[in-house]
Amino acid sequence: MTSFFTDLAQQYVDGEWRPGKGSWDIIDFNPYSGEKLASITVATADEVDQAYRAAERTQPEWADTNPYARRAVLEKALRVVEEREDEIGEAIVAELGGTRLKAGFELHLAKEFLREAAQLTLRSTGQILPSPTEGKENRVYRLPVGVVGVISPFNFPFLLSLKSVAPALALGNAVVLKPHQNTPICGGTLIAKVFEEAGLPAGLLNVVVTDIAEIGDSLLEHPVPQVISFTGSDRIGRHVARVCAAQLKRAVLELGGNSALIVLDDADVDYAVDAAVFSRYIHQGQVCMAANRILVDRAVEREFTEKFVAKVASLRVGDPADPATHIGPLISSSQADAVSKLVEGTVAAGATALLHGRAEGNVVSPSVLTGLAADAPVLQQEIFGPVALLVPFDGEDEAVRIANDTPYGLSGAVHTGNIERGVRVGQRIRTGMIHINDGTVHDEPIVPFGGEKNSGLGRLNGESMLEAFTTQKWISVQHGRSQFPF
Repeated sequence: MTSFFTDLAQQYVDGEWRPGKGSWDIIDFNPYSGEKLASITVATADEVDQAYRAAERTQPEWADTNPYARRAVLEKALRVVEEREDEIGEAIVAELGGTRLKAGFELHLAKEFLREAAQLTLRSTGQILPSPTEGKENRVYRLPVGVVGVISPFNFPFLLSLKSVAPALALGNAVVLKPHQNTPICGGTLIAKVFEEAGLPAGLLNVVVTDIAEIGDSLLEHPVPQVISFTGSDRIGRHVARVCAAQLKRAVLELGGNSALIVLDDADVDYAVDAAVFSRYIHQGQVCMAANRILVDRAVEREFTEKFVAKVASLRVGDPADPATHIGPLISSSQADAVSKLVEGTVAAGATALLHGRAEGNVVSPSVLTGLAADAPVLQQEIFGPVALLVPFDGEDEAVRIANDTPYGLSGAVHTGNIERGVRVGQRIRTGMIHINDGTVHDEPIVPFGGEKNSGLGRLNGESMLEAFTTQKWISVQHGRSQFPF
């Protein structure tokens, strides 16, 4: 496995694998064992410029390539992933501490998104619209934006890099990808290797492994990219939005969440417990759609709480390489420390810990907190760790009020014995996505994905990819002769 990482520990610019020219290295660690996986010298602002210029130079020919030929490249990329699935799964376990269950989940979705991207090559169609002017024909063409900058996160790096990179390429764009510094291989150079093996022409996909400390805002401010697709925290997302707005660039922002899973008084409690445990603790809670807050009607609170705590206590914590492990390490020691301090501070402020998780290295065992004050700060923030907040309510109206009492609005779920009741409640919650009688963590290739409020701008997936990565051009044709007033 070590050679897998060291072979990919380079920059990928204009079809060439080469070391970065920065003055320091990003060290890629296994967050569970602490093993050094690779060392990558960071790319400089000049190398970011080279990457964007290569993309700018090669994109026009790619845009003119027959869409069926572009589709063949995307289909070959899918085959490469399928052929190397075991190896990629091992890399996900090693680099980001994903359990084997999580690695399989991520790879399954990555393949589904590649399949959809291959079909997207044929969906960039235009229109002919009528005109009030006699003899005029209005043609509306849908064209690639040109070059797209993609910045991906550490939690699902392989999937979330592909999620923007693949459709952008499918629609005739070129891409410069910057992965998170904690996952430079799975979120970056591995993507480059997949498309290189798939036969993507050189220069169309460039990967720069670097950090803002080295390049500042050059990735955002560069004049070449017309769209920046960013997935990450709302704090950084706001900065991306400000810089893009100043440059009059389109920003597609998939940001954090503080999702509520609501258990109404007529819910199937056992099923709701299963959904809530998965929704909170999948990948150690490092998921933007995770159910931070679990809202339970007081009529079923006692039963739900007993069963929820028992199930959480049964989760196996430890080595993510062990197939029996449910909860592995957080991505870094700083994240593990932050989660531990959050739990300690919340308990000190008066909350009750039904389970009190402890940290061993980067592995933090699950916590379940209840008895929170209505104004507890923890209820307003995204918790990127294995901490569940149980909040009781009396009736639908209070459930909706509590669910909406957050600056975020990404995902959510409602559990009820009456589907239409669940839909009515779901419609009242200001969130981009909500699921009736299911978990909060879902992503599907053709369904619009995105959030409201501080959870982002724009949508991805399906037809939304056309809005994200193409532009429209009106060309009118006058078949007769216009009459001009002078």
